[in-house]
Amino acid sequence: MTRQAFMARLREGLRGLPPQTQAEILADYETHFSEGEKAGRPEAEVADALGDPGRLARELRAEAGLKRWEETRSPSSAGAAVFAVLGLGALDLMFLLPILMGVAGAIIGVGAAVVAIFIAGAAVFAGGPFVGVPGGAGAALLGGLGLMAAATSVGAVLTIITIGLINALVWYGRLHYRLLKPALEPETQGSVA
Repeated sequence: MTRQAFMARLREGLRGLPPQTQAEILADYETHFSEGEKAGRPEAEVADALGDPGRLARELRAEAGLKRWEETRSPSSAGAAVFAVLGLGALDLMFLLPILMGVAGAIIGVGAAVVAIFIAGAAVFAGGPFVGVPGGAGAALLGGLGLMAAATSVGAVLTIITIGLINALVWYGRLHYRLLKPALEPETQGSVA
């Protein structure tokens, strides 16, 4: 594969990453080709030593997604990290995606219940004293506060669990990447037997 073809496939695979990140990665791989050229190695040999540009792009995207999650813990960076890790391998996708979809569905369901309980607590707190509830206005105020506090507590625990699961997925992605990295690095040439 020529330098131009390798770089075009790598550039295509990196589409969607921030422009600065793309530029840094592409400059790094251009350096590999320049150093190979200075050493007298043909472009095809350098490209073979670097590996498949599509696979490299997936791994670099995964690494960028994991770094983004570590820097800014937000829902969008969490999604980027999850999909970056899933993009590493089709086999992982077949096994990990159904589990993640079930867990994500449970988290979304509990989150919706938390919001509903909080709103119900607010309605009891605000409207209870004006409606004839058993126990009077004090019971309505305390009951409403109790529901809102319970919803807030469950929401906080759900947030901690969600962050823990995303961190576990990031750990899995890093482990997966570390296991694959030796296979992707070019073998040292000229080793003495």
